[in-house]
Amino acid sequence: MTLLSQILIGLIAIEHIYILWIEMFAWTTLGKKTFKSLPEELFEPTKALAANQGLYNGFLAAGLLWSLVIADPIWSKNTALFFLLCVAAAGIYGGISASKSIFFKQALPALFTIIILYLI
Repeated sequence: MTLLSQILIGLIAIEHIYILWIEMFAWTTLGKKTFKSLPEELFEPTKALAANQGLYNGFLAAGLLWSLVIADPIWSKNTALFFLLCVAAAGIYGGISASKSIFFKQALPALFTIIILYLI
């Protein structure tokens, strides 16, 4: 992998660690400011659901970070591709089902990184 693709993968992993933190630990505080389309009264009763979503975002971040430390270049690239495709799929689904901004914040960076991963 090139340095550029590694940096992009790292940034996407950091984004998902941040999402994990919001959804697992700051759902009723920062979550309200971040997810403005949800009515305020839903945050407390949906804490467990949000924490579950946060955990999944953590798995995505872990997989992306794992891809950066795999010594074999083919396995590293394939692992990165798998987790980037997972991020893109989640972002596309979220963009369709929840908010179009999710596509631009989550899926588009992953798709761009996939292109960089294979073109450079």
